[in-house]
Amino acid sequence: MRIALLAPLPPEKNGIADYANHFRTALQALGVTVLTPLAGVAGNSEAIRSAIAAFDWHSVNLVHAELGGGRLGEFLALRELRKACPLLPLTATVHDPERMVWRREQLPFPLNLLERLPSPMPQAAVVLADPLTLREERQVAQGLTRLITLTRLGAECLSQRMQLPAGKVAVINHANLAIDPVALPPLEPLRLLYFGFIYRGKGIEDLVQALADVFNQDPQLRKRVRLTLAGGTAPEMAFGAGGNYLEQLKGQIAELGLADAVDWQLNLPADQIAQTIQAHHVMVLPYRESKKLGLLGRQRGTSGALSWATACGRGAITSDARAFAEEVASGNGAIYPEGDVAALGEQLLRLARQPLLARDWAERAGEIGRERLWPKTAGTFIELFDQAIAGARHGA
Repeated sequence: MRIALLAPLPPEKNGIADYANHFRTALQALGVTVLTPLAGVAGNSEAIRSAIAAFDWHSVNLVHAELGGGRLGEFLALRELRKACPLLPLTATVHDPERMVWRREQLPFPLNLLERLPSPMPQAAVVLADPLTLREERQVAQGLTRLITLTRLGAECLSQRMQLPAGKVAVINHANLAIDPVALPPLEPLRLLYFGFIYRGKGIEDLVQALADVFNQDPQLRKRVRLTLAGGTAPEMAFGAGGNYLEQLKGQIAELGLADAVDWQLNLPADQIAQTIQAHHVMVLPYRESKKLGLLGRQRGTSGALSWATACGRGAITSDARAFAEEVASGNGAIYPEGDVAALGEQLLRLARQPLLARDWAERAGEIGRERLWPKTAGTFIELFDQAIAGARHGA
């Protein structure tokens, strides 16, 4: 089997690029030839059309795209390919359902004039243009052979929003690497970990406030609980309209008197991720939904960080944003209402007073991690690809 993969790839630094790289490696290990004809191509229509014209699409059996993360290039490529190669099987993993891309490449006149004005006018223009965006998304989605989401909730929401027939969206859970199991550290001190990119929208300030509330409620826990903030600090995300988020976070920690209880591991090298996670007891992901995106739809995907937790055999406390409730519903963690700092504090307090919970969660997380190894997941994708290719041959 020969497939063309349309996706960001390293050295790009984002979760979808990491996912696509592992996906490609796992497919190749099972004998699939994976080509990347759009690697390095700018994500605009003109560049995409030129790249499509320069490649022999008859040399591949199927095209698969990774959609999400605010990118447009892969979506535009699928749109152009369906026009240029109407019989070619096209599939896509949609990482941010219930939408595929959330915004158009260009706003129509006169809305495009609002892009030059101060906030919130550009955002208002995107909202006003959303009916056009949704129509384009539905056209592309309905022209694809199959779509894949990482969660059941994501599949349900995507199918409904894109008006797709039953069975067109498959669920293939986020796969993970095979990580050698490591026993939990001693339960005192209890070590909590936030892992992921450090920027607004991840709810990290909620976690910091909740930890302070726990210490205020039970001062004895100050010496028995520690929090590590680990992950990347992409400048374009850390330095936004609201100022330097990283410095603001450090200021909040200092004001709350938590400097002696919080450790930092910024820009964590890839080869240290597993050992860092396994040096802790529980991952905490306090994500909040974007209020701006909420005007356009709901994000019902999952998290690469949560996949790392299961791969490393560690439980998680998460907000109920995205589809996290589904991901920690089988005894591998706990959830709380997104943005509810008091509820997050209650979960942290419960764990601190019942640290054996971390052991139970870790055991279940390890089981899930073994069920979702990349070789098995890649095999599931190959079965789906075989079906798509066979259907195209028979005109299905």
